[in-house]
Amino acid sequence: MKLRILILMACVLSLASQVQAAERLDHYTNKTVLVFTPHPDDDTFAVGGTLALLSRNKNRVVVVIYTNDNKGSYDQEMTSERLARIRKAEEEASCLVLGIPKENIIWLGHDDGELEYVPPKLLCGQAAKIIRQYRPDAILSVDPGEWYERWHKTDHRMAAFNTMDAVRAAEFHLYYPEHLLVDKLQPFIVPNLYFFYTTTNDANYYVNIDSTFELKLEAIAKQVSQFEPAITKYRADWEPQTLAALKESYRKEHEKKDGHYAESFRFATEFNQK
Repeated sequence: MKLRILILMACVLSLASQVQAAERLDHYTNKTVLVFTPHPDDDTFAVGGTLALLSRNKNRVVVVIYTNDNKGSYDQEMTSERLARIRKAEEEASCLVLGIPKENIIWLGHDDGELEYVPPKLLCGQAAKIIRQYRPDAILSVDPGEWYERWHKTDHRMAAFNTMDAVRAAEFHLYYPEHLLVDKLQPFIVPNLYFFYTTTNDANYYVNIDSTFELKLEAIAKQVSQFEPAITKYRADWEPQTLAALKESYRKEHEKKDGHYAESFRFATEFNQK
């Protein structure tokens, strides 16, 4: 029993030292950050404030979106093709508010809700190639350990685990050797991983977003199709009172840390060796 306690204490101290030793994410300047998101909204909803901070601090933020989100509508007059166009425009508008140009959005284009049916080797290779190409100082991604992501939301689950598989594959030249032989992309070890949608118990890293919180609300407001009444019967704009109520709800209910608006992460380094 004593040995187990000592091991546990050593692990906790090691984790604490990792978090303290790393440069603060919100202090990054002139770095490259890759964001892997299942749908064109999870980046904004989960970490929009952090992305706005990164952009403000002159970092290159690249958002990689696994699906085109072409299924999530109750409007029976909506088609998948039209919804995909709407979601693309909304995501570009959200990112622009956060300081991310549309040229920095990479669409993998898989169908909404069907990511688990994409051939695994293909999907992992797509993400690994992007990692090798951009060689990021950090990756932000869905937490593969969060209960909701693991067991309920299939695109989230697949995006979480696929991204981590790609992080591993990107390190070793014998995974997807064509990336090196054909595309001249060298292997790359991702130094810092920040998982969003993490559990309260697993969260070990918080970013204060007081200064960018209103920008996050503006970016969220661009995702019109993801809120009623547009989910049931699509409309491209908001009733002013509905939008005001939405923003006020976020102001009241958004995550806080020590009295400040915050976004929480599970931070890790050397992921494949832990």
